[in-house]
Amino acid sequence: MGREEEKGFVIRDRRSQSGENPSSSVREAPPASSPRRPEPAPPHDPADTKEAHPPVTFSSFVFSLGTSALMVMGEQLDPQQGSPPVNLSQAKEIIDILSMLEGKTRGNLNPEEQAMLDDMLYALRMKYVDLASPPGGPGTRQGTKSS
Repeated sequence: MGREEEKGFVIRDRRSQSGENPSSSVREAPPASSPRRPEPAPPHDPADTKEAHPPVTFSSFVFSLGTSALMVMGEQLDPQQGSPPVNLSQAKEIIDILSMLEGKTRGNLNPEEQAMLDDMLYALRMKYVDLASPPGGPGTRQGTKSS
């Protein structure tokens, strides 16, 4: 049995290559302890990547999290789709993640990034309080009295 453990595993290519017998293309994989050589990556065109996906920035990351929080708070982001179901616990989790990022990045953001994070957190917190408060309670404007 010790001999089998050192052998590794066997790969059988069953595709027919230039008419040869499929069982003749059997290769043994190296044992797991052998170092693997990385295979070269296919040719890569940087122009395709830039057009397909914009670069990820701190502001785009905050915007993405904020949009996710708005969606789980029932915001209809696409007028052709119905309103998504409200999930306040998931919204609170995203708001908490953004709050943690605020604390961890304090003093390390440029003014635009800081403004984006502050504005997003303010908007999300206000919407969360409005949704989490009972109707006519302290989080709504309908329940206020003017003196």
